[in-house]
Amino acid sequence: MDQEYILEMRNITKEFPGVRALDNVNFKVRKGEIHCLVGENGAGKSTLMKVLSGVWRYGTYDGDIVYEGEVQRFHHIADSEAKGIAIIYQELALFPELPIYENIYFGHEITKGRQIDWNETIIRAGEMLEKVRLHVDPSIPVKRLNTGNQQLVEIAKALSKNCKLIIFDEPTSSLNEDDSQNLLNLMKELRESGITCIMISHKLREVTAIADTITVLRDGATICSLDAKTDDISEENIIRNMVGRSIDNVFPKRTEKKVGEVVFEVKNLTAEDPVTGREILKDVSFNVRAGEIVGLQGLMGAGRTECALAVFGNTRGYRIKSGEVVMEGKNHFFKNPRDAMDAGLAYVTEDRKGNGLILIQDIRYNTTIANLQELMSGVVIDENKEIVVANQYKEDINIKAPSIEQIVNNLSGGNQQKVQIAKWLFVHPKVLILDEPTRGIDVGAKYEIYTLMNKMVEEGMSIIMISSELPEVLGMSDRLYVMSEGRITGELDAADATEEKVMEMAIKGK
Repeated sequence: MDQEYILEMRNITKEFPGVRALDNVNFKVRKGEIHCLVGENGAGKSTLMKVLSGVWRYGTYDGDIVYEGEVQRFHHIADSEAKGIAIIYQELALFPELPIYENIYFGHEITKGRQIDWNETIIRAGEMLEKVRLHVDPSIPVKRLNTGNQQLVEIAKALSKNCKLIIFDEPTSSLNEDDSQNLLNLMKELRESGITCIMISHKLREVTAIADTITVLRDGATICSLDAKTDDISEENIIRNMVGRSIDNVFPKRTEKKVGEVVFEVKNLTAEDPVTGREILKDVSFNVRAGEIVGLQGLMGAGRTECALAVFGNTRGYRIKSGEVVMEGKNHFFKNPRDAMDAGLAYVTEDRKGNGLILIQDIRYNTTIANLQELMSGVVIDENKEIVVANQYKEDINIKAPSIEQIVNNLSGGNQQKVQIAKWLFVHPKVLILDEPTRGIDVGAKYEIYTLMNKMVEEGMSIIMISSELPEVLGMSDRLYVMSEGRITGELDAADATEEKVMEMAIKGK
């Protein structure tokens, strides 16, 4: 093996019942580089990294892992960690109730004799936090940190094991822009210190900004590896390799726009924390017209999701002080989501795995669960009708699965999102709130979601789209409202909106 490379995965093939997840994959990583691994959902990225880290143990796949010049046979994660390989997953593996120092050294405790040396643990944990530029007391519980800082604790944990190679699986998917940039800067610092980083990401702007090398997987096979210094690493070229075709316009244009009268309006909505009295939403007013996509933009913590949940009748521990919701000319105050659904409002949550879907159930169950009354025959569910409905939505929105009996947990992120959208379309809403509709899904699946959104509004539905990805909001919205600290700080037509104008409105009051 060339000494320039710290890792070479040769001819890796991994099969599951009925599926070849990896097909003769070859993957080489240089020492001290940031190597980005990209591809559509289901391309095999996470499976390849699970092979590398020992989640899929030696003997369950074909091919060789050559690390630091030696063929490796990892039977457990502990085997790869002992060689200096760490993996940080999208869902963080921390204990929220335990202090930071215990989380950092959990599983490889510092001992003095037979006892854990807590004083030394706290001192060394502080040193690890300094390395990741997280200036907090190591004795506070992890649950007191925001998601971005918890991510830094995970990295400190990896560094405490003297790792040489860190795998980041979608590290910025749930971070705001500031925390994302901070993490990317930290990765550059790790590279300068000689640590090799592999990053799986769907955010191509981040990939092109940080990568030394980009490897593209498609359908479980290696398509190409691109050197940032010598090859074309434009987003267009990466997309072409990822999906096997050109996507000329990432945000598809509608064939025709038929924007009608105002069908949904929020007036002077104010909500507060009942314990502290702090106002979470402050005099929020906006409207949506028939056949229109309205974007709701703002930095993390601006109140976008809280606003959406409030109008949907799910206040999650805060109290509405004042305001009203007008739906097709009628005043409403939705006490619960069922009231909102009955009036024609639906909400697709940003957390599809935690709150949107029942992962252990199949596509049929998840598609129909929100509107079972439409399937009732007397006091029982008409299963034949349920099958027809689920199959129709599977076909209409192109859910890629063998059948509607497929367990949702086994679907790619993009197809899980389509199932969640199908669930709410079966409620037959007039206004649909989409909260982070493309979070954690690949560019090909994003295009399909955008196309579906266009189809829905062309048929007369109205959409409120919340997204942390500013290009997405600008590319899909007819109008957009910007929030900051619980207030609406601006309204822009799509033709007038720029990233600079939106960001200026988003930081008002900061």
